Order: sequence, then C-alpha cells, then structure tokens
Amino acid sequence: MSDTPVESRRTAVWPIVHYKDARAALRFLADAFGFEITEVHPPDEGPVAHAVARWPLGGGVMFGSAEGAGDPLFTNRPPAGQQSVYVVTDEPDALHDRAVAAGAEIVRPLRDEDYGSRGFTAADQEGNLWSFGTYSG
Repeated sequence: MSDTPVESRRTAVWPIVHYKDARAALRFLADAFGFEITEVHPPDEGPVAHAVARWPLGGGVMFGSAEGAGDPLFTNRPPAGQQSVYVVTDEPDALHDRAVAAGAEIVRPLRDEDYGSRGFTAADQEGNLWSFGTYSG
C-alpha cells in the first residue's frame, strides 16, 4: 500500500467497455451522464478502435467497437449487456435528473444505502449498467 494520500494519486484504473455501436454509446454517455469525450480513433466514422471518456472528478473509461477495430484480444468479446461500471459523483440527485432527462433507463432508483452512499443505476442502450454514487472507497 502506498503512503501517498488518495486525493493526490493519479488515476490508475481505466475500465474498457466495448459496444456494437461505440459512437452512439459515447454520445449517450456524454449527454446522459456528463462524460467528456476526449479521444475517438478514427475520429469520423466506422468502428472505433479507441476512445476515451473522462469523468469530471478524475479518471474515465476507454471505449471501442466490439468488432472490426483495435486489438482482437479485446474486440472479439461479446459486448451487449455484459459489463457494469461504478462512478463516483458528488451530486447524485442532479446527475439522476440529467440521466432521466436524456432518456436513460433507470434500473435502480436514486436511494440512500446503508453504507452511507447515495446513488442510482442506469442501463445504457446496449444493456451495460452504470452505477453512480457518493461512495468513494
């Protein structure tokens, strides 16, 4: 274990999520949840070999198309509804309202947990689960 305070450490874990339609997924995650899309390769059309969606509180998620682009070790995997990601937020109520307004399917409503977190879970258009809450580890 490191003696470096948590708040001064760099983000060292980056989940990778693959989609049948990675471009639509990136648009959805930006609109519904506020991820900032910082990289998309290739930038214009076709399967996505690599994309990065950064989270405002730090870190982010890497993305790609499930077929036809990037390293076959990662792209030859079933994409739909297989994955779940937990994301820390300081404003779960506002984020929940944003997600609902963007048409996100809320699969676990906004609630307080017995371990002190407040959050919710939404499914993206391909069935992957995105949980957002105040629990930061």
